[in-house]
Amino acid sequence: MNNQFKKGVLDLCVLTILSKGDSYGYDVADTLSQKIQLSDGTVYPILRKLASDGYVSTYLKESQNGPPRKYYHLTDEGKKLLVEEKNDWDTFTKAVKEILEGIEE
Repeated sequence: MNNQFKKGVLDLCVLTILSKGDSYGYDVADTLSQKIQLSDGTVYPILRKLASDGYVSTYLKESQNGPPRKYYHLTDEGKKLLVEEKNDWDTFTKAVKEILEGIEE
């Protein structure tokens, strides 16, 4: 998949994953990489930006496999952003599909 395609939609994908439940960075990256080819370290800058913008919050949780892990939680503002971004994405992809298929409404 073209990197430019991915660049614009990864925030939406991360927000969607976090809407299913709190998760730590590696889990978010692993979930994404099962569907989308990503380079190492792609997800962490997105998580940091979403946290600094107030769309996700973080907390530490003890781990059985080592030091505590930083978990990410979707805030109320993040939930609102997810709805807005998903609506924008749906509108955009519908328009692109119509163009690619030569459909006019």
